[in-house]
Amino acid sequence: MTTLDLGTLDFEKGGGLVSVVVQDATSAVVLMTAFADREALEKTIETGEMHFRSRSRGLWHKGATSGNTQRVVSLEADCDGDAVLARVIPAGPACHTGAVSCFRTTALRGDAIAELDATIAARLTPTVPLPVGGERPSYTRRLGTDRNLRLKKLGEECTELVVACADGDRARAIEEAADMLYHTLVALHSVGASLDDVRRVLASRRRD
Repeated sequence: MTTLDLGTLDFEKGGGLVSVVVQDATSAVVLMTAFADREALEKTIETGEMHFRSRSRGLWHKGATSGNTQRVVSLEADCDGDAVLARVIPAGPACHTGAVSCFRTTALRGDAIAELDATIAARLTPTVPLPVGGERPSYTRRLGTDRNLRLKKLGEECTELVVACADGDRARAIEEAADMLYHTLVALHSVGASLDDVRRVLASRRRD
């Protein structure tokens, strides 16, 4: 766990409290916001799980009752020292309603790559029947069900990216990288993996 020096925080500005933005360390989804005082952050650092300070509830340990704890990956102060970004691994939903996040729109939408990964996962879901009759399955579904085609296309896209980079063709390299990323995600899902699995490996390789 990467921690921060509490001495750099300006608790006085917020009447003894700082704002805490909690973010999923794997998906980058913003899960919730809350307040913390020095004691709450000391408890967080001591236990490795998020603690907050509520004006009504006092000191509270996230998930102590529900089991939906948040294991801390890192804590980072903002430039003014009056807010903290907490990157966590959640054990369950962050919101008291049972939702993953307390936010309903942008926090869960993710970026274009995350949306692509979700679309591929949906297209490859085995519970969705393949089209019958004259209707052709989607290209993604064809790749998912045809191992040889899937591997052939992955190899082709990789080669095309290498050639574009060797030629110094920026625009074509970007296009080929997008194509290779798509085929890479299809290949990952076909072996039971996903973008989140790759994120976890990359996170484990981080060097502060």
